Amino acid sequence: MELIGMVVAILFFIIAFAGLVYPIIPSALFMILGFLLYGLLVTFDGMTWLFWSIQILFIVLLFGADMLSSILGVQKFGGSKAGMWGSTIGLLIGPFVIPVAGIILGPFLGAVLAELIVTRSGFKQALKTGVGSLIGFFTSIITKGSIMIVMIIIFFIFIK
Repeated sequence: MELIGMVVAILFFIIAFAGLVYPIIPSALFMILGFLLYGLLVTFDGMTWLFWSIQILFIVLLFGADMLSSILGVQKFGGSKAGMWGSTIGLLIGPFVIPVAGIILGPFLGAVLAELIVTRSGFKQALKTGVGSLIGFFTSIITKGSIMIVMIIIFFIFIK
């Protein structure tokens, strides 16, 4: 049963990592589900209150890192709140409208269009904001991926 629990947990961790580039998948939820399913299938013995406290802090960091990376990426390149919202909407809609490439083009186009339409920025500024949204997106992937790796390492430390 321990092998099945480990396989299930690892599958949920893999789905969580897929959520890094496909934001419709809630990475934090799948990380927690991996821990819980392992506990249900094997044992919760190693998952003490300290384990859960640490993991909850890392979940908060995941959300904070995601929002902060996006905001800083757009703001650093002179974008407005409209650019931030456009980037976020493009990130969610892009993969459905433009399969595969929408993951990258969605936030870029969303930020550019929002800057052009809502704030009436010049084309050059709108492009800068689009680049900023991409930098924020890639920074978010790296940061969240690093946090998730640490969460998994802590999981393995506590269950062994």
